[in-house]
Amino acid sequence: MKQYSFTWPVGLMVLWLFGSGWLRPTAAGYRDTPKMLYGDQSRLGRPYAKDPHVVKFRGRYLMYFSVPAYTDSSGVKHGWGIGVAESRNLTDWQKMGEIPPVADYEKAGICAPGALVKDGKVHLFYQTYGGGPKDAICHAWSEDGLYFTRNATNPIFRPTGSWNCGRAIDAEVYRFKNQYFLYFATRDPAYKNQLLGVAVAPLKTSFNREEWQQLSTEGPILKPELAWEGECIEGASVIERNGELVMFYAGAYNNWPQQIGVARSQDGVRWERMQAEPFLKNGAPGSWNSSESGHPHIFEDSDRQTYLFYQGNNDKGRTWLLSNQKLSWNGNRPVLP
Repeated sequence: MKQYSFTWPVGLMVLWLFGSGWLRPTAAGYRDTPKMLYGDQSRLGRPYAKDPHVVKFRGRYLMYFSVPAYTDSSGVKHGWGIGVAESRNLTDWQKMGEIPPVADYEKAGICAPGALVKDGKVHLFYQTYGGGPKDAICHAWSEDGLYFTRNATNPIFRPTGSWNCGRAIDAEVYRFKNQYFLYFATRDPAYKNQLLGVAVAPLKTSFNREEWQQLSTEGPILKPELAWEGECIEGASVIERNGELVMFYAGAYNNWPQQIGVARSQDGVRWERMQAEPFLKNGAPGSWNSSESGHPHIFEDSDRQTYLFYQGNNDKGRTWLLSNQKLSWNGNRPVLP
């Protein structure tokens, strides 16, 4: 395995210092402004952060998120990357840096991070970007949450089977029933509908490519069926509640609007929706998330309090902001404030 780090160009460092901290727009700017709003302005000069995923590591919270491709002042093009921010309270976030694409298989970009803490390290699961049906899931690990060592077997997973196109994105890895479950999104062979699949690895795993066994061999574990889900289900994030898994997922492609649904499973493979309507809808006209509430991540803190992180915007994707809502539970059923 090879370790990669990076240095900041002076111009980019200035942008980072003044343009990439946490952002909370004033109430005059949006209706129903939530307590947390984060937007990374370092690359485009406007708030743009997607695909949040949070872990607690060494006494503080780390949030991993996607940052967009851009062209710097020298005319050099940079692909999608992964930003890292830290917080002490899950509300106010300060950017620490970025995980840029560096390996050959990452040259078009990386994004959609998922993370977990195992054996004192942060393990990051992310997708390659820009390869269409060739996009796949990769893995890296870190001692400090910022500088990562790539897995020598990357990409570690892409699906097989006649029901999908071979693509894998939006990784979520979660320990359940003495295995690690990898949830991923893919598309049908026509590359039209976004679907969910699952693979597993043993408890004592290095997350290498040869250790993953795909369980969704005959078809997807969840596919768009409800009107509001359009042609897409993606961005799965799961949590164990009383011996079963509860999944939050994104329904419909970005800005259709994308909204968040909820499903449940006893075994991690067979899923049923918990309700026909979105669990978290897009906002009303004039609100910060009127274009969508999407790409969820359910985070469980060390005190077992749970927070639903998600992305949103009100301008059809010109900007992207991240937020969260603290959930309560009625048995295994999540409840919004």
